Amino acid sequence: MADMIDPDGRKGAGAPGLNPNTVFNLSKATVMVVDDEPFSLRLTAQTLLGFGVVTRHQCASADEASALLKTHPVDLLIVDAEMPDKDGYDLVSWLRRSGFDNAWAPVLMISGHTPVSKVAKARDCGANFIVARPLTAALLLDRILWVARDIRGMLETKSYAGPDRRFRELGPPEGVAERRGDPMSRGKINLSAEGGSAA
Repeated sequence: MADMIDPDGRKGAGAPGLNPNTVFNLSKATVMVVDDEPFSLRLTAQTLLGFGVVTRHQCASADEASALLKTHPVDLLIVDAEMPDKDGYDLVSWLRRSGFDNAWAPVLMISGHTPVSKVAKARDCGANFIVARPLTAALLLDRILWVARDIRGMLETKSYAGPDRRFRELGPPEGVAERRGDPMSRGKINLSAEGGSAA
């Protein structure tokens, strides 16, 4: 996704035992943001610019994104899960089975809320990670770096294509508490009818 340079000057991508002092240079990364909401699309793109990401494709629909993905290489996709017509889950499922060079690009999905059913749906369509809105710049960067460090291999079977789901020792990003421990997800604060928890 980006140049990752450890203190010894070696480059790698998602290698096990990645040095915690590894520096991530996002200036050479090409990121595609897919969101049908114009404000969210611009906000995410501007946030990426603040991280040094210069090349950003902004798509307002899954169809627009799939057309670009056929011909433009990307290092990371940030996809809104809920969109009219083809949603983010449909886009990721199509991408993983497309056979194009971008088929295995890391995918970070964003959703208004993330009950267990949506976490499972994101996992099953082949996304690397799903995160709930509202997004702060710090949270978005943290999740991008988590995806960059994801050491799971990709696999393709008759019923699934995406990151290996058998990987069990993942947990939340380093230094981030699981949301199940937060008062909101323990049911003390409920902002939606479904409640639920994040990935």
